[in-house]
Amino acid sequence: MRVIAFAETQRCRWRVLSDRSALDRAAAVAILAAADRAIRTRGQFHLVLAGGDTPRGAYRRLREASADWSGWNIYFGDERCLPMDDPVRNSRMAGEAWLDHVFIPTAQFHAIPAELGAVGAAQLYGETLHAVGEFDLVLLGLGEDGHTASLFPGHEWGTAPRSPDALAVFDAPKPPPQRVSLSAARLSRARQALFLVSGEAKHKAVFDWRAGKDIPARAITPVAGVDVLVESALLSPLKD
Repeated sequence: MRVIAFAETQRCRWRVLSDRSALDRAAAVAILAAADRAIRTRGQFHLVLAGGDTPRGAYRRLREASADWSGWNIYFGDERCLPMDDPVRNSRMAGEAWLDHVFIPTAQFHAIPAELGAVGAAQLYGETLHAVGEFDLVLLGLGEDGHTASLFPGHEWGTAPRSPDALAVFDAPKPPPQRVSLSAARLSRARQALFLVSGEAKHKAVFDWRAGKDIPARAITPVAGVDVLVESALLSPLKD
């Protein structure tokens, strides 16, 4: 059972898009802008990718972009404990949609070794992240139950300042039951956090979030606040 204590109140900036295509386009533009700022300022761009279906369209747009990929460093917010080549893994989805089509140095691509099992993978990924300071941009999605990354209602979210960077997740309510997720505290150590929210199934989760209910998405609290790209249909009143 999780223990939660929010260190900060989440500040959200909601940007409403007409449809999925507009959301994909806005997300790709935001990612490229963040990369440009980071590389011009610090010489490197540290990006945490979201999984699931929602970011796929944005990733496909990125593979057509003209960018200095040599400065990009790729991490993942969560991963399913499945074989490396399983198409359901977040790293495979991102690879097929985008990363396999551009040249990012191998040493700068940091997949979660979830094929080792939740405990071992969480420990190793925590070690990978130990030398990484603030992420430049964290991409996140929203599940029907309000989860983000693999932080689910009723589970540990890792909100305390001393929480591990990576958590082993068991008995996840969505298959597979074993996963690895960055903790809410680690996801919050970012210069920018961007949620991508699309699909009618997310309607109630958006309503609950905006109503201030205790859902995992609210646990992401970077100093700069969070930006949410959301389809306009999801802000309409819930039907009885």
